[in-house]
Amino acid sequence: MWKKFILLAAVTAMSLTGAALVTATAPSPPAPSKVAAMLKHTKGAVFPVGTYNAGNKDHFTGNSYVAPLSQGKVPVANVTFVNGAHTYWHVHHGTSQTLLAVSGKGYYQIAGQAPQVLLPGQSVTIPEGVRHWHGAAPGQMFQHIAVMEPVQGAWTEWFIPVDEQLFQSLCYRNFFKKSARRC
Repeated sequence: MWKKFILLAAVTAMSLTGAALVTATAPSPPAPSKVAAMLKHTKGAVFPVGTYNAGNKDHFTGNSYVAPLSQGKVPVANVTFVNGAHTYWHVHHGTSQTLLAVSGKGYYQIAGQAPQVLLPGQSVTIPEGVRHWHGAAPGQMFQHIAVMEPVQGAWTEWFIPVDEQLFQSLCYRNFFKKSARRC
């Protein structure tokens, strides 16, 4: 009994020490090829993963990647969210945003409404001026195509992060109902 207790205490101490070391040194984002490999369990990446989304790292949790898909007047991009990454609350002023889910499992939420699941083949248009967030489900990979009409003077206003406790609870809502699914 004591041997098991000591072993458990040692493993716990190593886990806590390892966690402290991991948080003390921020790892660099995974290479796009590794992200593409991680997407295989979601039936793979339909579109290119793209490059690390460094321009929005202060407005997203976790790692995200962007791959421009158009060269015309309407910007279209594939956005890849790694392991639960998601945006902060934000508003697009002067234009709407359409999201087309292509791989994995994600969520979006419009302020004042319940979070909604986004699965491959589903889409949503966020109206201009509406506060919202979107991204991968907790612990999941997710890709969506983002389309925004180019309007002169349009801009994005960023707010606070999504409440982490609410976000982490998304996979466990209605857990005891037969129709409920975990992430």
